[in-house]
Amino acid sequence: MTTLLQNINDEVFRTYIFWVAVLVVKMLAMSVLTGRQRFRKKVFANPEDIQPNKKGIAPRFDDPDVERVRRAHRNDLENILPFFAIGLLYMLTNPEPFIAINLFRAVAISRILHTIVYAVVVIPQPARGLSWFIAYGATAYMAVVTALFFL
Repeated sequence: MTTLLQNINDEVFRTYIFWVAVLVVKMLAMSVLTGRQRFRKKVFANPEDIQPNKKGIAPRFDDPDVERVRRAHRNDLENILPFFAIGLLYMLTNPEPFIAINLFRAVAISRILHTIVYAVVVIPQPARGLSWFIAYGATAYMAVVTALFFL
């Protein structure tokens, strides 16, 4: 009797775990980057974050630099978390190791590039769109393959 867990190739699993860990560190770094922007621009979202001796300063949500980093972070949450789930399920389909490993790499590297061109060193389109689409396309491919496998 075969179980689904026997479909998971060790090399594919190790690669998936590595890139998931890299993306978790990247997402954690986004919180630090947001905080750095807030302190650099002195733009805070909560009244308690403003120093008591700073009269007349109110919470703000309109600084373009802070909001750009926040949008990049939100984009990570919308795209990386689904990859975490579908990447794990995709491994249960016994994919070709070369394809699976390179899909995981493509998602992770393109998400890192997306953050760089969106929130660190702003580069005009199509850089951000291309980096977003590579990860989106790879994640969508894994989702479709997984759905068809378990149909």
